[in-house]
Amino acid sequence: MDRSNIPSFILHHLQIIEPGSTFTASLPRVQSSSGHRFFAKVGSTSDREQYVGEAESLRAMDAAAPGLVPRVMALGVVDKSGRDSADGEGRPFFISEYKDFTPLTEASGAALGKRLALELHRSKSVKGYGFDVPTFCGATRLKNGWYDTWEKCFDALIGDLLAMLQPRTAYSELCMKGELVRQRVIPALLGPLKIEPALLHGDLWSGNTGTDTTTAEPVIFDPSSYYGHNEADLAIARIFGGIPQSFFTTYHQHFPKTEPVEQYELRGDLYELFHYLNHTVLFGGGYSGSALGKMEGLLKAVT
Repeated sequence: MDRSNIPSFILHHLQIIEPGSTFTASLPRVQSSSGHRFFAKVGSTSDREQYVGEAESLRAMDAAAPGLVPRVMALGVVDKSGRDSADGEGRPFFISEYKDFTPLTEASGAALGKRLALELHRSKSVKGYGFDVPTFCGATRLKNGWYDTWEKCFDALIGDLLAMLQPRTAYSELCMKGELVRQRVIPALLGPLKIEPALLHGDLWSGNTGTDTTTAEPVIFDPSSYYGHNEADLAIARIFGGIPQSFFTTYHQHFPKTEPVEQYELRGDLYELFHYLNHTVLFGGGYSGSALGKMEGLLKAVT
């Protein structure tokens, strides 16, 4: 590893974080002479919103559940000369803690379930449902903003995905049935809920979770946060697997299923639909068939 691999503006901010230390790097990993390690990345000009969304998500989660996510150390934008941008235009950069991790175990999965239930999902918003800045689920930009009900917030999330698919003629049936889900299913399942807006990770699948190799504690990263129904954070984990059953069992020991409990699985299907639609936007392929199947099952169940 060679110090020369570190852009000057990254090195400048590292020296602010740890005065007197020296640094070597093979980006995105940076090693400090103090023994600490950092994660540092630089984006293109089109990535600024995505960097802000990730940083603000991590900051909110770190405040709610300290140590559960890598702590953000620096975020900024530099101009063509590599200096901090005066007008906010330019290339974004991001520095956080670096964490080594392995997949979740039964023990760390249970610990993650407990921390989400008692810390992250107990963090409430006084502004309603949504988030202050756009966040990105994969490459998909979630406009966010604020809504006074969860029904309106989730309807907007689904509506935006359908709008992205609408111009693609191969998805005409999917979009038609998606609009029926918005008209019938979302009001029926979400309208009556008595919940508070909980801070969500937003993209909580096994690839964004791990066990810290130093502490054996769970860690989560690459968020797409917003404030919503806590159960929505469990959806993508159900789709792709890889998260131990101990996570779900322990979670609901500390955060019981929302009433009406008999609609828990239907709500799970509805929240999974968001991710199937998003994967259709991003990758196409068989995800559209999975989304259509969810829609048909939901429409049958509530009509």
